[in-house]
Amino acid sequence: MMTDDKRILVAADPYAVPLKDAVAAHLREAGFEVADLSERDGNTCPYYESAVAVCKALQDGKASRAILFCGTGMGMSIVANRFKGVTAAVVESVYAARMCRAINNANVLCLGQMIWGPDMAKAAVDVFLATRFTEGLEGISAFLHEACGKVEAIRP
Repeated sequence: MMTDDKRILVAADPYAVPLKDAVAAHLREAGFEVADLSERDGNTCPYYESAVAVCKALQDGKASRAILFCGTGMGMSIVANRFKGVTAAVVESVYAARMCRAINNANVLCLGQMIWGPDMAKAAVDVFLATRFTEGLEGISAFLHEACGKVEAIRP
C-alpha cells in the first residue's frame, strides 16, 4: 500500500531517545510529519516493543518508511525484519544508508545512539529518504527487483 512519503514513523528505546529526538526535530523542520511510537503509558518502550509498534503501523499503511533507534541499531533491525513487508537495515555510514535503499529497497533505517552523532545521523536519514530503489544502479535494476522479491519470499 502506498502512503504519503512525507509521513515518517520513528521509535527509540530508552537508550536512544536523544538521537531520535534530534532526528525527529530535523525531519519536522524539513516538512515531514513525524509519528513517534516510542512510548506506551508514558514510558519509553524497550526496542522489542517499540519496533513491533512501528512495523505493525507500516503494515497497516500508516507510512511507507520508518526510522528506529536503539543502542546500536541492531536490536531494532532484528525485530523489524521479522515482519512481512519490512526490510530494515542497520547502517553505520551515510553511504550504507544510501545503498540500503538503492540496493535492498529498505523501508526502515536503524541507527545506534552509541554509533552516530546527531549531525551524521541527520545526513544518513536525509540520504535514506531521498534515495530511490535502484537509483544509480539502473544497469542492474532487473536483478535487484528480482532479488528483493526472492528475499521477501523467504519465510522458513
